[in-house]
Amino acid sequence: MIDAPADLLSAYDSQLREEAEMSTASQWHRHGPILRAIFSHGGFVTYRDLAGLQGAALDKVIADTVRWFRDETDVASFEWKSRGHDAPADLPARLEAHGLVADALETVMIGAAERLDQPVELPAGVVVRRAGDGGDLLADLTAAAALQTEVFGNDAGPAPADLAERITALPHLSEHWLALGPDGDVVCAGRVDVVPGTEFAGLWGGGTRPAWRGQGIYRALVAARARSALRLGARYLHSDCTDMSRPILERSGLVAVTTTTPYNWTRD
Repeated sequence: MIDAPADLLSAYDSQLREEAEMSTASQWHRHGPILRAIFSHGGFVTYRDLAGLQGAALDKVIADTVRWFRDETDVASFEWKSRGHDAPADLPARLEAHGLVADALETVMIGAAERLDQPVELPAGVVVRRAGDGGDLLADLTAAAALQTEVFGNDAGPAPADLAERITALPHLSEHWLALGPDGDVVCAGRVDVVPGTEFAGLWGGGTRPAWRGQGIYRALVAARARSALRLGARYLHSDCTDMSRPILERSGLVAVTTTTPYNWTRD
């Protein structure tokens, strides 16, 4: 089993970048060393490495990319996903010089799914279940999206209708999990997505309503998603996590391997 941070980072670079990030894109293409994609929620740029691009050559790729999204697509925004271990070191400054704005830095965590599949005692009246089980999938996902907007202050994730369509069509690749309070309201929610052709599944969108934090609910939702990832055939989990969720994942055995900072361009 992979445990060493260097090996985990190597697995991340080889298995989780480029084509692995394109499974839900409506279209994508390669432009030099980068991949440019369009998703239902906007544009996206990624790469495995920049192939030694620097200086004026890198500026040209960034400028070409801004121009392409601006003139050849109708997206309202696109994200250039950078990683802390990538070269060149002045990439952030060059992205900002072309009008892209840094979002919050997140930590990339990786670890064995079986280490997160641990029993967690829940507060009285709280229930954890998969979205759609015993109810309406779209209604569950709509409630989860409202929670994410409340917690993170944005609605940048996939639209509930798009998620419902993906989960219905590909139940072996994607699930959404909810924690419900005693009154039936969603108090915590998060998604698990298997990455086809890899050993990994990703944890996405995890958030807990402030009044319910510190009671083990997020850990229980992580455990439920880890259990599902194992059932769906994944061995490892990865997560781009905030400072709020990082300690929980570290206690469960995930390891920090790098950082990631989204740089966002928004149409005027």
